[in-house]
Amino acid sequence: MTFRQFAYRNVTRNKRKYAAYFVVSAFSVMIFFVCALFIYHPDISKSLIYSTAAHTMMVAEAIIYVFCSLFVLVSVGSFLQSRKMEFGILLMHGMTKRQLNTMVFLENMMIGTSAILTGTLLGLLLGKLFLMIGSTFLGIPLLTFHLPWQALVLTICSFVLLFFLISLCTFVFIGNESLMRLFQGERKAEEEPKVSFVLSIISAVLLISGYYMAATAKAASVEKVMFPVVAITVIGTYLFYTQLSICLVKLLKDIRRLYWHRTNIITLSGLSYRWKENGRMFFMVTIVSAVSFTSVGVFASIHTLSRELKLDYPAAVGYVAKGNQTGVPFDQHLNEIKEELKTHGLPYEALSIPIKYAEVEAQTGPDRTLRLPLIAFSDYNLALQRAGFPTDERALVGNEGLVMIGSQRDRSLTEGRVKAVYSLQQGLAIKEIGYTEQVPIAEYLLPELDGRDGGDFSGVVISDELYSAIDPVQTDLYTGFYVEDFPQTVGIAADLAHKGKQSYESDSPYAIVISGTLFELQKTLYNTMLFASLLVGTVFFIAAGSFLYFRLYTDLDHDRNQYSTLSKMGLTDKELNRIVTIQLSLLFFVPVGIAILHSVFAFIALQRLFYLSIATETGAVLLGYLAAQGLYFFFIRSRYLRNLKKNLI
Repeated sequence: MTFRQFAYRNVTRNKRKYAAYFVVSAFSVMIFFVCALFIYHPDISKSLIYSTAAHTMMVAEAIIYVFCSLFVLVSVGSFLQSRKMEFGILLMHGMTKRQLNTMVFLENMMIGTSAILTGTLLGLLLGKLFLMIGSTFLGIPLLTFHLPWQALVLTICSFVLLFFLISLCTFVFIGNESLMRLFQGERKAEEEPKVSFVLSIISAVLLISGYYMAATAKAASVEKVMFPVVAITVIGTYLFYTQLSICLVKLLKDIRRLYWHRTNIITLSGLSYRWKENGRMFFMVTIVSAVSFTSVGVFASIHTLSRELKLDYPAAVGYVAKGNQTGVPFDQHLNEIKEELKTHGLPYEALSIPIKYAEVEAQTGPDRTLRLPLIAFSDYNLALQRAGFPTDERALVGNEGLVMIGSQRDRSLTEGRVKAVYSLQQGLAIKEIGYTEQVPIAEYLLPELDGRDGGDFSGVVISDELYSAIDPVQTDLYTGFYVEDFPQTVGIAADLAHKGKQSYESDSPYAIVISGTLFELQKTLYNTMLFASLLVGTVFFIAAGSFLYFRLYTDLDHDRNQYSTLSKMGLTDKELNRIVTIQLSLLFFVPVGIAILHSVFAFIALQRLFYLSIATETGAVLLGYLAAQGLYFFFIRSRYLRNLKKNLI
């Protein structure tokens, strides 16, 4: 038997342990490859709108590659840790350290090469189906199967490099431990784990603090607290599994009525060791699952923003001619828009509104605005009527003003914004008393009010009397074209609007928004994000299951000996099933349950950024993952019990 055959047989003998690792690696290669097929497809790369989807899939590929690198690194380290006894025996029989390193290197490269070949072949077989599903998600014509050489080269080279580097890292994992340490590796782990009461308290404090910060974060501060909350929660989760959970198990063991009840003594006696031994694995499963739940839930909820688009862009085409520009053929631009609408067979209603800019001499509050965009209340009502919005707001009188929201997202920022009083020339003043109930003029068409809270607040609606009394420093003209089915305006005025808009802050003498083009871009982007997050989430879910599978079958021989002894002492089959079911339930559902708890508080914070509720979409995602985990649990439980009871007398 040659040395390579010896390495090959080592892999085949341990195929049960390596099965989940191989499946996740091959699945990651397959997803990476089919994403590359999508990115380099000629119908995608040459389209302006669809190229946005290609960029999103590139991000998904990068995430999958980085995660796969970490997964392979951790998995290889765990495999080597579980084989210390085997390595000790080989070294005792004359194998050199160099030969041991070479053997492990060959084993990992064999598994990696097999995963690359299997994943690529599956990608070739399922590539057409993937492109069909992707086309359906994006709402585009079905993509024909095309095999670009870039996708094949990128996939093979990327994963060959990954497995080669990880295989080299095995030299570090093996180290230079003595034979005594290698033989004691298994028995050493049986020691009663030590736990720090102080670290357990810190874990509870960190988790509660993270949840509290997420639940109480305001819309304007969500982005600021996001990274501190994530860091606090990650550290708290790690300490929970390595300290607090063991402390809780010890407290349960101190309750003698519980500990001595039926088979609880068997269930709880080894639980401390299991939690200590599997703490890092549980931590990784929790974090990976939480990221998966949150990403898929958020992108599934992004369809909520698509429903808001009609509210955010009341006019199918909005055009603003800047009053400080001369010699610009604004009328020609408007005529071009009208001709294109007629060419597309889209009946429209047009509305023109003057927008005055008043110079601000003084202002209360923390914000500072130099020139204030103003429209009359009667013009505001006309814009709402043209858009089909209700117009039941109370008429403004005196110096009252309503801040114009630029999108529905601004509603979440109104609570933390300080209402201002503006002092203008000629002794006039404007006092903000609230916010408009609807968006009269879409964002990008007016300059944003300067403010610390951000957002798209873009001017003030004032009474007709006050509007007439103001002598402006500049007057713009807004023209809106209102179409019943605004998505049909995609591609209108493409020479005037790059990707559907030309913002007011640009150097252009005009600003323009094409709702149909923006809607198509947004829909393509959001659907691609959802599609990519589902792919990445599936990889995460399978990887989390792989960790659990590996941990179970690593301890299978130890558990089989233990239950064989208990069976001889009188343990019934029913009691064995109950003990295993409880232990597996903790193994499967505690990490997922904590991940769901993390995700729920993340969704609570993210909800403040959305005007419409995302509870339905996020709830469906969490229930779907919980159901999938339940099915996986029953599948693994049946297989594990069957393997556990082999040769059991």
